Amino acid sequence: MIKVTIDGIVAEVESGTTILKAAQQIGIKIPTLCYHPDQEVKANCRICVVEVEGQRLLVPSCAFPCTDGMVVHTNTPRVRRARTNILELILARHTQDCLHCHRSGTCELQQIAADLNFTRKPRYIQSPRSEFRDFSSPSVVRDPSKCIACGRCAWVCTNFQSVNALTKENRGFETVYTTEFNRPLAETACVNCGQCIQACPTGALTIKDDTAKAWKAIFDPNLTVVAQVAPAVRVNIAEALGEPVGTISTGRLITALRMLGVDAVFDTDFTADLTIMEEGTELINRIQNGGTLPLITSCSPAWVKFCETWYPDQLDHLSTAKSPQGMFGAIIKTYYAEKLGKKPQEIYSLSIMPCTAKKYEATRPELGRDGYQDIDCVITVQELARMIREANIDFGRLPEGEFDLPFGLGSGAGIIFGATGGVTEAALRTVYEILTGHELKNINFTAVRGFKDTREATVNIGKLPVKVCITSGLANARKIMEMVKAGTADYHFIEIMACPGGCVGGGGNAYRNWKKVEERNKATYLVDAKQCPVRQSHKNPAISEFYKELGVAPGEGIAHELFHTKYTDRSSLPK
Repeated sequence: MIKVTIDGIVAEVESGTTILKAAQQIGIKIPTLCYHPDQEVKANCRICVVEVEGQRLLVPSCAFPCTDGMVVHTNTPRVRRARTNILELILARHTQDCLHCHRSGTCELQQIAADLNFTRKPRYIQSPRSEFRDFSSPSVVRDPSKCIACGRCAWVCTNFQSVNALTKENRGFETVYTTEFNRPLAETACVNCGQCIQACPTGALTIKDDTAKAWKAIFDPNLTVVAQVAPAVRVNIAEALGEPVGTISTGRLITALRMLGVDAVFDTDFTADLTIMEEGTELINRIQNGGTLPLITSCSPAWVKFCETWYPDQLDHLSTAKSPQGMFGAIIKTYYAEKLGKKPQEIYSLSIMPCTAKKYEATRPELGRDGYQDIDCVITVQELARMIREANIDFGRLPEGEFDLPFGLGSGAGIIFGATGGVTEAALRTVYEILTGHELKNINFTAVRGFKDTREATVNIGKLPVKVCITSGLANARKIMEMVKAGTADYHFIEIMACPGGCVGGGGNAYRNWKKVEERNKATYLVDAKQCPVRQSHKNPAISEFYKELGVAPGEGIAHELFHTKYTDRSSLPK
């Protein structure tokens, strides 16, 4: 431990701690842009410069380690002049259209300008990096004119996701982060995960806004708007509207959707349970009949596209089960439409998701039939929060609502789909009892929980030791897939989620860091343990009744037709 004095306050910190982290420990705020708590230090923007006694030049606090006895000043005239000048230089390359930017109110650059009391007209001629805006992706909008060259997007795309869809071009004043050869994003290997959006401090990368489509459908008297709500949304939407991280708001969320004008609100938790029945049956069949193992989950559309792009020769390992969103879309446009006596085209299928890749998934031709798609529109948590604000709804004061029947009942197993390890635990809760014929004394498989990059566990199901592997983040997925390709992945079941921490870390949620993802994760398991009378998919009476009405067992007949899919070799994509 060493002692450092910052603005007259003595702090005791570990040797090697940066000035920025030392200042944060004692409540001194230093502005940052290129710095992100979940990424390595880049020291690109220099907005965090401070003055250190004995140093001739100002130093970047995010990259400068403390030494014993160091004296630091964060608010001297020299520091203030430097930060203001840096801010002016950044703004000279940045379009200033805050009033119609989706990041207005959450933009880190906007916040720094306010914190530094920057009210004068910049001295430098405004010269944005580019007036080009890329709307080619169904999930991500790219606006280089708002890029501040911090490098956070490329870091997460390269280091955490190993996709490399974004790259640095040029140097100095001409630096910009873009795609290789400036291709439209849809023509790259981008998997639509939206982690670049989460990393970007400004409006250079934002979610493709589909709220206008949703409003149009809601106000169309000829359409019945049916919404499905993903499990992770209930622990995210309140946060996006300004409440504490991890706030559970299931009932208020349902009420808000009805107030917006949605005709029926269903819980995607129902089809998460359905996924366990279909995927669990598939796993049992593969184990018992010598099928391709390990079986790998197919719930995350960004992961599925990643596998199609880099590992098309391993697609036989993917479960053929659609994601819960895909299954519910099929139900809404077939089974539910028939119940209402309506044509599929008269039902507007609206999907509320934590995931930007779900927008891409909804466009896949496999998720539709007879010339129509099962999902008409996907709205992320951020977009839903905007719609709630637009409608002048005071979310904090709403009464609790209930999901509509017949798909209002889901289990705790479906709820935990939102957290990394949740799909595996949900599957084990069901597969164990089906294979052994015995009830579990403890349904909590805590060995598969947590945030460690990759986790392994062996669960004895009768006389069979079932080995499972769980990971999130596509760079980790790549390591696992290299093992699968080499034949060294000695697992029965692998769960892969594209986003850090699973769906609770999805690109469509409120802006986050690892600490926030952890709080959302805790809330997810709290819903499972405290609010769900049924905690296993196969014990959900609504699921049993549904299969009974279909007249088939999981994986058979119409169930296989509606709830299973196929995959596409995308290895020709530039990468």
